[in-house]
Order: sequence, then structure tokens, then C-alpha cells
Amino acid sequence: MTTKTKRAVVVGGGTMGSGIALVFAAGGWEVDLIEPSADVRARLPAYLQESLQRMASGADADRIRILTSFADVAWSDVALVAESAFEDIDVKRRIFAELERLAPPDIPLTSNSSSLLISNIGQGLKTQSRMLGLHFLMPAQFVPLVEVIGSEFTAPDLLDRICGLMRELGKRPVRVNKDLIGFLVNRIQAALMREAIALVDQGVASAADIDAAVRYGFGFRYAACGPITQKEHSGWDISCKLYREVFPTLCNDDKPAAVLERMIAAGHFGMKSGQGFMPWDHAAITREKARYEKALRAALDILEADGV
Repeated sequence: MTTKTKRAVVVGGGTMGSGIALVFAAGGWEVDLIEPSADVRARLPAYLQESLQRMASGADADRIRILTSFADVAWSDVALVAESAFEDIDVKRRIFAELERLAPPDIPLTSNSSSLLISNIGQGLKTQSRMLGLHFLMPAQFVPLVEVIGSEFTAPDLLDRICGLMRELGKRPVRVNKDLIGFLVNRIQAALMREAIALVDQGVASAADIDAAVRYGFGFRYAACGPITQKEHSGWDISCKLYREVFPTLCNDDKPAAVLERMIAAGHFGMKSGQGFMPWDHAAITREKARYEKALRAALDILEADGV
């Protein structure tokens, strides 16, 4: 992607937005990070500086300007916008209506939505041809994959350009050619989670053993190859025979399992509330986040060995 400058506007300074800003900064871009909350803005400089040091990218946190609103942006100097606001269709529609008014017409407008249809976010806008999904996974600065999603209105060549840009930033883009709820990652992940939670709900296994079955079983292989290639190794005849037996027994509920609904009703959301399937105090959260990041970095080394 050739631009006269390398400046991105990232909308939202939360976990995902700050991670996306780090990706662009580590790739040599200047970033305007828009965050209206004064409390969040106050915490961001230290977090960004520490994160860039852990990324060992050599980038300086000064590449990221923390701004209050779109009014502070010099729009003539911007090459791309990445929206990462709260996952609410009305919030996102208001943001993109303002972006359409402010951003020069040749600037791609992207959304980090994890599930909302891009065409729904852009409903009623005149320049949907420059709108697309750019879905990073948490933590954006470490997970290499990015989904590049086009709606029926998105210019096809724009998808190619953004895929190229993501490769320049060291990411592995996957092009999603149909604008469908959940895109690729969350549709596949939701199918796995439906069965995993159902097994816990039925008392088949504990949450810890479900995690172990994935991490030390088939999930262990996924760092080496994806599920389709793995079955190319083992043979589709064997797998198909297994699926004839297993598929009819899998959970096909159209709503979350009862155990999950009970947890949510009790305010047990995981680390953010101090309790999920497991208890979380500050020390446990700190240890787990450090372990998780270390494991991600090791997995990234494996993928980079494949040239990803």
C-alpha cells in the first residue's frame, strides 16, 4: 500500500485499540489514538511505552499521539482509519457517519468489529466502497492473524491493498469474501466453545480438563498446521467415518449453555470480576497474563520459522 505518509487514526484506546496502535507504531507508522475518556488517556502513555519495550520492536511510544476527539486530527495527513470502539451497532454507526464527513474520500475506513456485519455498520453511508472489516485478535500486538472482511459494497482492490499492508506490518491476513456474522475466527471459535461449555454443563469434564484437552491435544498441533491440513496428514477417510458417529451427538443449541447463563447472572465474568469458572485475585491475574504472553511469544517464534 503506497501512501504519501504513514499515519493511522485508531478510534478507541481500550485493550484492542491500544494494541492496534502498537501494531502500526511498531511497523513505523505515526498513530493518532482517539480516546475520549480522561481516565483511560491518563493510563495509556505508561502502558504503551511498556508494551513497546516488551515487543522489542525498537519503536518509540512518541509515535502514538493520544487525542481527545476527531477535531484534533490533521486529516490531510492520514492514510487509514481503524475503528475499535465499543461493540455496539449504534455507537459504530455514529462514528462512521462522522468519519465519512471528516476523512478525505480516498482514505480506507476499517472496523475492528468481531462480529457485526460491515454492511450494517455502514448502512446509509455514501462511501461504503471504502469500508471494510479489519479484525485483530487480542492481544493485537502479539497475535499475528488479522481478518480482512469485505461487504458487498467494498471495492475488491481495497481488500488486496489492505492485505498487503497487513503483511508489511508483519501480520498474517486472511481475506473474508462474505460479510457474515462472526467472520471466520469467531464462527469457528463459537462452534468449539458451544461444545466445550456443553461438556462442562453436562458434567462430562471440568473446565480445567477441557482446557487441557485442547491445549495438550489437538490445539497443540494447530501451531504446526490448521485443522484442514492436519486432516490431510491423517486422512479424510478416517475423519469422515468418525464424523458420521460424532456429529449427530454434538450440541446444537441456539443459545448459551445453562451453566454460562448462571455465571453471567451471578456477575462471574472471569478476570474482570474476580471469578469465572476459576477464582482470580490480583496475584493470580498477574501470573496468568505473564504466562499467557510468554506462551504467545513462543508460539509466534514457531510461526515465524515458517515465514509467517
